[in-house]
Amino acid sequence: MNENDDREIPATNGRTVERKRNHHRRYPSLSKYVFLTGATGLVGRYLIRDLLLQGCQLVVLVRSTMHHSPQERLEAILQRWEKELGKLLPRPVCLEGDVCQENLGLDSRQMQWVEAHCDTMLHNAAVLTFYGSDRSADPWRTNVGGTQHVLDFCSRVGLRDLHYVSTAYVCGNREDRVMEDELDPHCGFRNDYEESKYLAEKLIREADFLDQLTIYRPAVIAGDSQTGYTNTYHGLYMYLKLISVLVRNAHPDDNGVRDTPVRLNMTGDEPRNIVPVDWVSKVICHLFNTPAAHGGVYHLAPEQPLTPREIVDAGYKYFNSRGVEFAGKDSEEHAPISDIDQALHENKAIYQPYEASDPCFDVSELRRMAGHLPCPVIDVAMLHRFWNYGEEDRWGKRRETQPSTDFWVSEYLSKLECSVPDSARGNGDHVEPVSFGLNVLGPGGGQWRLTVCKSQVSEVVPGLPSHGPILTFRSDILASACSGDPSQNDDLTAMVGEASDGSLNDRTAQQIADSLFGVSS
Repeated sequence: MNENDDREIPATNGRTVERKRNHHRRYPSLSKYVFLTGATGLVGRYLIRDLLLQGCQLVVLVRSTMHHSPQERLEAILQRWEKELGKLLPRPVCLEGDVCQENLGLDSRQMQWVEAHCDTMLHNAAVLTFYGSDRSADPWRTNVGGTQHVLDFCSRVGLRDLHYVSTAYVCGNREDRVMEDELDPHCGFRNDYEESKYLAEKLIREADFLDQLTIYRPAVIAGDSQTGYTNTYHGLYMYLKLISVLVRNAHPDDNGVRDTPVRLNMTGDEPRNIVPVDWVSKVICHLFNTPAAHGGVYHLAPEQPLTPREIVDAGYKYFNSRGVEFAGKDSEEHAPISDIDQALHENKAIYQPYEASDPCFDVSELRRMAGHLPCPVIDVAMLHRFWNYGEEDRWGKRRETQPSTDFWVSEYLSKLECSVPDSARGNGDHVEPVSFGLNVLGPGGGQWRLTVCKSQVSEVVPGLPSHGPILTFRSDILASACSGDPSQNDDLTAMVGEASDGSLNDRTAQQIADSLFGVSS
């Protein structure tokens, strides 16, 4: 293909625009990875799980915190999934960085690694801050500035296939039917969050270096439809928390019923576009792994919206309560009819603009490409699961379980590589180096390409190779073998052979065993 090849590429609005490919020099290609931002957020946690289960190889960008490294934060997420799934998962390559920094906080060597290993960007990082103090603060800083940094980074490292998690509310303050390919700012926005996401999507649509752009627009995201799990208490969960706290503080009468006098200026039948996070992730992953779906824009919205009346009725059953009056949307403002009524209205003010209206999101394209994955209806049982999880989690105050990791494979490999004398790195004795992939599942695991020379590890590079043998171990088995514990396997050479599914001859298997475990078998 000519370097200056001009072609017509479908735009996300169904029309075609002329785009020129920007060709970058590629480093020798290894196994291809998906670069994921926003990995530690609610949606990101599910994307990690579902993409790994579908066999995708991931690179995740994670910030450190005051108490935990990026690897520890990622490990906590993975160990939680392993406990729930009852199976070990492969470990993504973890890069410390931040979308709010130039080059995402990565140095030139890391950028070269991304250029060699990654072919797709899945940009999911965002903040749900409704109002910013100024345009240098969130949500502008992360949602707009962070997206621009992602685009600049993609351009520099040659990532031209971009999948972007937007929001259905880039449509702004509308009540009519919103089509999936629309992006129109003329109706204004309810808050800074909506406008910041609109501007971010606009930036991405205007990025002319991209070969392909796929946009996912979820509605309001709730917790897990099966477990109620969430790690953030915004949107629906803010209301559920508020209801829980207020109703629990009401004393039950002689029949055990809690009376909660509240008057709401709505009919109770207003549609609310709320979707469970596990469904959002499942649909994104399906579309992501369906080439025919690429290049489109998809509303991830429910076919059957939730209503305030359904939430209230579910609350009546959950708390054994009563007392909510739907006064109608045209009713006049009134003085609080109870302390509970006053507290409710004071604490839900930030979401007031969403109580008056909610658009109808067209899902024609979603139905066409993922019609076999209907959105679960948020019914009474699911709402009770949401409440139950929130109360058990003390609405986010419960201390999150920290990862239990006694053996970090990365640290062990680093020691092996650092201990290799210079003489072992040469090839003067015509000893042919052996390269192989090491895929370690479970706590402390990871993925690397190792080069062995003279039975010593001479090079360790993150990421699996696209060709050659790949050894897959459980992390606990590898830890026992590395500690010299003979109870796990008396023949380490045979263990290496088994880990490679028999793709190694005995001599190579022994050389690898010697390099990894420091003994001859």
